[in-house]
Amino acid sequence: MSTTERPESTHDWWIYRGTGHPLQDTHLADRLPPPPPWRDFRRDDEPTAVDVPQDEAETDRRLGVELSFTAGHADRAEVDMVNAALYLRRPLLVTGKPGSGKSTLAYRISRELRLGRVLRWSVTSQTTLKSGLYDYDAIGRLQASQARGSDPEDRPVGDFFRLRELGTAFLPRRLPRVLLVDELDKAESDLPHDLLSIFEDGEYLIPELARDARRSPVAEVFTADPGYTAEIENGVVRCSAFPVVIITSNGERDFPPAFLRRCLRLEMKDPGPAKLAAIVAAHALDPNHRAVLIEDFVARRAALGGLPADKLLDAIFLATSGAYQADDPGWPGLVEALWQHLNQQGH
Repeated sequence: MSTTERPESTHDWWIYRGTGHPLQDTHLADRLPPPPPWRDFRRDDEPTAVDVPQDEAETDRRLGVELSFTAGHADRAEVDMVNAALYLRRPLLVTGKPGSGKSTLAYRISRELRLGRVLRWSVTSQTTLKSGLYDYDAIGRLQASQARGSDPEDRPVGDFFRLRELGTAFLPRRLPRVLLVDELDKAESDLPHDLLSIFEDGEYLIPELARDARRSPVAEVFTADPGYTAEIENGVVRCSAFPVVIITSNGERDFPPAFLRRCLRLEMKDPGPAKLAAIVAAHALDPNHRAVLIEDFVARRAALGGLPADKLLDAIFLATSGAYQADDPGWPGLVEALWQHLNQQGH
């Protein structure tokens, strides 16, 4: 039995199947069982809205427009761990070489489970917990009031707040949002510790809104979704459905044991020739020269210790655009330039 095969009876618990094919004739709300009691964030005033922003253009750019993946392309470990994260309402820490597909996993989950726009939080060395939760333009509020000759308290404070990706993911909804925390290993050492509270409690406080709550208990603020707003009561944001949190790491640093205990972990493997062929087909690229270029790519990836899959897409696109000729002495040099080892942090 191969690594992607398993007895049919063990598939019964799978909700996510790793193909990226959207659920048909069913809805995640009807498939996802209740959370375990220690991870139950549901509220008495359970939200009923299921509408979420869509971003099909971004998903197509990441995954391709053709649904070329089949159950045979799905990795057993990936499917098991994603489903475990769904059932247990736990973040999934995804490690692997650059180009192994860590970030695209979030988009495949979102497309397959029909969860809408992925909230992508790109982490840098300057990222803090607060910068992932919300922005407050206190100076803008003061300037707006001065321009109108009014007291700052006369302007709704929510007009000057915008929830960021992390903050938006924990808004109360009937269905979870997909949150991609990209390259957490680039952060300062404090950030994984700081995330523990929101991952454990499913809520966070906005002090500025809490202080204003006596005058205005409900504030309408902007969110990380363009054109969308949300109402926050008493300065507290509390999720109802714990988000599907995908945290990527290139393995550049170790995380605190307390953080690792609260995450499920998945190591992504480099895609093999069959999966690479499916990736190419998903992007609707001409099949000419595909097999030869995939074979060359796999060999070069092994020699260099890793190459992002998008480098293969670049080469095939150029080849099918007329740049490739079997006897052209310039083609190997062009491929060499495309596939040189840059130690880049691809996905």
